[in-house]
Amino acid sequence: MFLDELRHPIVQAPMAGGVSTPALAAAVSNAGGLGFLAAGYLTADAVREQIQATRELTDGPFGINIFVPDTSRVDGPALARYRDRLAAEARRYRVGLGDAFDDDDGWAGKLAVVREERVPVVSFTFGCPDPGVLVELKDAGSSVVVTVTSADEAVEAVAAGADALCVQGAEAGAHRGTFHNVDPIDDTGLLPLLRKVSTAVDLPLIAAGGLSAGADVAAVLVAGARAAQLGTMFLLCPEAGTTMQHRAALRRAGRTAVTRAFTGRPARGLVNRFLTEHSAAAPAAYPHVHHLTRPLRGAGDPEAMSLWAGQAHELAREVPAGSLVVTLAADARRAIDEAARRFS
Repeated sequence: MFLDELRHPIVQAPMAGGVSTPALAAAVSNAGGLGFLAAGYLTADAVREQIQATRELTDGPFGINIFVPDTSRVDGPALARYRDRLAAEARRYRVGLGDAFDDDDGWAGKLAVVREERVPVVSFTFGCPDPGVLVELKDAGSSVVVTVTSADEAVEAVAAGADALCVQGAEAGAHRGTFHNVDPIDDTGLLPLLRKVSTAVDLPLIAAGGLSAGADVAAVLVAGARAAQLGTMFLLCPEAGTTMQHRAALRRAGRTAVTRAFTGRPARGLVNRFLTEHSAAAPAAYPHVHHLTRPLRGAGDPEAMSLWAGQAHELAREVPAGSLVVTLAADARRAIDEAARRFS
């Protein structure tokens, strides 16, 4: 199992939109963790370039995450009303709204690239691929991880042939990995979710959601996870492609909330004006809303940007990614030792 081969049981979460750079993934892998690229929103050619760039920077294993195409039903009239609602935002920023269209994010092309490049670990979010897809990836030498947010999703992923599961608690920043974009969204916290999933299936688990320190890594390892996945804590690392506005927002105290306002899928981010004003009206329509709001998010105003962040975002620090991995691992060992002494 690839998780057992890591020097440190720490995974850097794949973060789409430019954050997960080859430099970030390589730095984490070089430090003994598992770095991840994010294929979301990239072309297949760009995915290949990032894989090859990462290989030039590390000899260690790394992973890449792919979005599973969303097949949830979209309420057309609700989407049209939301577009009308955002017309005022377009005037405010003097931009046009994007076309609210459906697409599969280059699904087939990206699968072909990761098979050809024989990426060590391939993970999926927003659903579970057909078993045949997982077989093809395994035949190409990849280990397959499926992100789950409930015990039912875990059972489905195991049946499809996943090698491991990323168990994502509600505390996690950015998009919920739920298979179906419908309400109600499972909002179970990470520790109870780990217990539910580990009771339902027997597969290696990666724990994700609000983790910020070595003690948190220790906690999920003791709770049954094989590794801990952190994303928000890497956002301020110099190797990350986090925007200037996002970095500045993370340094300030602030609440997070789950919203569909930016993309049409539930995602946790820092509360700003756009999230506050439009969350209640946003339809469950992905990737339609993502395309619709892209010009608004690109206008440069942090009050209209998707500032994804987990519940412990204020603990993020500007340190090199490799140093962060080493510190997390050392602190986790110390926390486990201290906990063990309490039973003596």
